[in-house]
Amino acid sequence: MNDLFDLRGKVYVVTGSTGALAGSAADYIAARGARVTYLGRSQEKLDRALAKCRENAPDAEAIGCIADVLDRPALERARDATLEKWGRIDGLINGAGGNMPGATITPEQSFTDLDFAAFQQVVDLNLNGTVLPTLVFSEALAAGDGGTIVNFSSASSPQAVTRVVGYSAAKAGVDNFTRWLAVEMARTTSGRVRVNAVMPGFFLGEQNRRLLTNEDGSLTPRGETIVGNTPFGRFGEADELHGAIHYLVADASRFVTGTVLAVDGGFIAFSGV
Repeated sequence: MNDLFDLRGKVYVVTGSTGALAGSAADYIAARGARVTYLGRSQEKLDRALAKCRENAPDAEAIGCIADVLDRPALERARDATLEKWGRIDGLINGAGGNMPGATITPEQSFTDLDFAAFQQVVDLNLNGTVLPTLVFSEALAAGDGGTIVNFSSASSPQAVTRVVGYSAAKAGVDNFTRWLAVEMARTTSGRVRVNAVMPGFFLGEQNRRLLTNEDGSLTPRGETIVGNTPFGRFGEADELHGAIHYLVADASRFVTGTVLAVDGGFIAFSGV
């Protein structure tokens, strides 16, 4: 009987795999027998990520490629290295992203204080940094037996979350791109290439830790507001994304496309009342 969740021998490319959430996802699928290409901007960070992967799964098949998600030649080299190593690509996880202070409005600022150059950089990284890798890798997906693309959305995309104007706008674009490309790929590949997204709620990482927690681990006012509006009453843990990603990259979801799957402890469902 075919195991709909079996990832053994499948080949996945993961952008942002030196970061917390995408890195944890890459480690998880590698530990389940998938062959994984880790993409990152620094050899030092890639080496650390691969060492961590093999700590947890000594037999993991994984390689690292230096590639900025906005650098098409570097992405093409990573694609070619993956095809040379394993002969095919079954999936792409677009996990690269992030925010920067200039694209965020602090409590003391108004919209007119927005640093537009920083806004552009955040949109480039999160939206264009999803579109460009997809452009580079999707042809290889379509050329084989088909496969899956999983983008990273955010709980700030479907509703207004104060302060994070650049990040929210970019992730809303990712949602729309996910649905648009899902329809396009369904029609042009007869459903062999599926496109979905995961929508993480609030997870603690190095980028937002100072914003959400104090040095003693207690919550900042911002952190308290977010936890108070999350019915589970806490932040998410990186491994709580694994099940959703596993489902979307596996054959279990072979009739699922254009979906943005929330993993948010109820944040999106809650009205705050």
